[in-house]
Amino acid sequence: MLRILDARTGEPVDAALARRGLVRVHASPPGSGFTSLRVLLVADVLMRALEIGGNPAWATLTSAPDPAETPDPAETEDRTAPGSRDASWGEAGLRARAAELGIRPFEDHRDTEPGPEATRTIDVVAQGAEATAGPRVEVARVDTGHGSADVPGDSTALRLALLARRRDLPLSLDTEVLAEAEDTLRRWRAAVAGWATRPSKPIPEDVRLRLRAAWEDDLDVPAVLDVLRSVETSGIPEGARFETYAHADRLLGLELTREIGASL
Repeated sequence: MLRILDARTGEPVDAALARRGLVRVHASPPGSGFTSLRVLLVADVLMRALEIGGNPAWATLTSAPDPAETPDPAETEDRTAPGSRDASWGEAGLRARAAELGIRPFEDHRDTEPGPEATRTIDVVAQGAEATAGPRVEVARVDTGHGSADVPGDSTALRLALLARRRDLPLSLDTEVLAEAEDTLRRWRAAVAGWATRPSKPIPEDVRLRLRAAWEDDLDVPAVLDVLRSVETSGIPEGARFETYAHADRLLGLELTREIGASL
């Protein structure tokens, strides 16, 4: 069962209170830059993990304030720290960029109350956000260095770059980080396309357990990525490597099977 670290108490709690019970995942982006995009992405992956475990998830959002009217302290810090600046796109721009990253749409909080009855609400917020009544997942800020890093042509590389570091640690999003994410995606997609031509084999049980242990232990996405790296160069049959990557991508949302059949 998925357990998350409740940032209010520092103690792990079950993400769902009942098997197959509806869990509301409520995102509160602090503004409309990369830090806010990271908040939405963490919420998206949390919902994916819940659904893999059999719990439906309901995505809601407290609309980001207009940065021109209500500057957010976290976003302001990103822009004014020495040598750093975060982007600001406005709410419509934030939602558009979230869609480009494969993040599902969020219902506006004001339009969905009272809505369906959830067994639990989990708030996903930026570090330093106002207190919440229930369990909360905190997300550290994104620093784009000397101005906003250029987003790759394949926006999924930005998704990978934002996922590759633990969510509670600040992330420096620069050209080198994005280039590394692009290279990794290119290599993995090519490998998956090749493995797809081999006879299918089941995921080895130890690999399946490592993947599940990683994402059920406080949604440790970097550990999931580490499992994929180890499988990539392992002696596991190629058909099993394909199934492993396809299975993990249900959580990651990186379109790892996208190149299958592309050369045909």
